[in-house]
Amino acid sequence: MSKKAVVLYSGGLDSATCMAIARTDGFDAYALSFAYGQRHSVELDKAREYAPRIGAADHRVVEIDLRQFGGSALTSDLGVPKDRTVHDDIPITYVPARNTIFLSFALGWAEVLEASDIYIGVNALDYSGYPDCRPEFISAFENMANLATRAGVEGDTPYTIHTPLIQLSKAEIIRTGLDLGVDYRLTHSCYDPTPKGIACGRCDSCLLRLKGFREAGVVDPIDYVTRGE
Repeated sequence: MSKKAVVLYSGGLDSATCMAIARTDGFDAYALSFAYGQRHSVELDKAREYAPRIGAADHRVVEIDLRQFGGSALTSDLGVPKDRTVHDDIPITYVPARNTIFLSFALGWAEVLEASDIYIGVNALDYSGYPDCRPEFISAFENMANLATRAGVEGDTPYTIHTPLIQLSKAEIIRTGLDLGVDYRLTHSCYDPTPKGIACGRCDSCLLRLKGFREAGVVDPIDYVTRGE
């Protein structure tokens, strides 16, 4: 009987790499994406396109509306910061409780699938300062998962939240993905793309991605308005 894992899959660079790692680890990957009221659909469109090509056993897109609450430049009309060079605060692109919400949905699907493994592509090195990307948060959620579910209480196998990218630099993530055959042309990372879906090249996510490709010694294959190089 094959092993199953739920993989949080946004259509971005990190989650695509995480999906490839889950497959390499021997899991049938059940990809989970969210239409959560984010300011654009480009990344989600990439997720829909790429999930079957990367080998997802199934791909679900859950619709929730975090614009009901706002509080983030990704779920409201607040401007996306550009050209930031200092990352000593939690930026306005942080979506309140997003990974808690996403992991909760992943946990629910995992319990239905009788899967004990969940993959999430969080990173604690080259990231924008989000509190829900830290190892402490993942550990706390994993503990909660095993306390709050029937499978966790009655099952033989505890839940494991896999974070294979958490201590990797962006360059290391990119090299890992390339070694596993990830086609980064079919990923999107920009917070504020043009109406045609071209990455801005100036938001935190673009700057981190471009820095990663430079340090990996590889040209980022997607288009940018400006590459800042």
